[in-house]
Amino acid sequence: MSEELSVPSEIRLKPRSIDISSYVKQFKPLIGGLYNWSQGIPLVLVFFAIWELLPRLGIINQLFLPTFSTTLKTLIDLTLSGQLLLHSLISLQRAAAGFGLALLTAVPFGFLMGHYRQFERYTDLLVQGLRNVSTFALLPIFLLLLGLGESSKIAIIFYAASWQILMNTISGVKSVDPIYIKAARSMGVSDFELFTKVILPASIPSIVIGARLGAKIALMVVIAAEMIGAKSGLGFFIQNAEFNFLVPEMYAGILALALVGLAVNYLLVWVEKKTTSWKRDINSAIQ
Repeated sequence: MSEELSVPSEIRLKPRSIDISSYVKQFKPLIGGLYNWSQGIPLVLVFFAIWELLPRLGIINQLFLPTFSTTLKTLIDLTLSGQLLLHSLISLQRAAAGFGLALLTAVPFGFLMGHYRQFERYTDLLVQGLRNVSTFALLPIFLLLLGLGESSKIAIIFYAASWQILMNTISGVKSVDPIYIKAARSMGVSDFELFTKVILPASIPSIVIGARLGAKIALMVVIAAEMIGAKSGLGFFIQNAEFNFLVPEMYAGILALALVGLAVNYLLVWVEKKTTSWKRDINSAIQ
């Protein structure tokens, strides 16, 4: 009886073989991305070194350009106090609200303009006319109509971010191979099925690129809107520091804005790669 029971225990004690190569493949894209990202570090370090040296050598007065070390220390102090983090979160919240509304509006409208030619004929003239009006030129109008509250800021962000999303959606819909649409029609699919199974998947890469550009514009416009009529946000913080001649705080706010923009950019690049990974799989399969 003891011999029979010893057999399973011996089997359980056998070490399992681990396929290390499968784990390495999972981290290969991350390693490659970090390697590509690291190649830009030397130039960034040179930029910061020049920034540090110019005030220290007296080439630029430190009253107008503090050293990088002073700016970095101010940035850390403001972050630890929570002041800069609060302003950054408020700006991101406004930008996200306007950008989200732009996505919800521009993508469906772009599908209609890209797929239905008659609808495009009716709307293209107005769209092209509004698209070529400077966003910053319309900012006073938004403030007059909607006041200095959150509505005017979100509205101007929505207006600015919509055009890149709209144009790229139209381009993506129009670039769908007509053969795919004809083949789907021949199978008797409905308009909804044609949209969800053919047009939408083929248009996603172009829409994601438009969304990435729209998000960048939203981040730039929110800063401008906060500089004109706001009591919070990164734009307000930078301008308020300038008015009160708090030069290190002003540069710390600008540096924080650059870091926020960098984080948003890489987040959108990651989203773009995730949503368009099927294209790379198809290309690798063909090759």
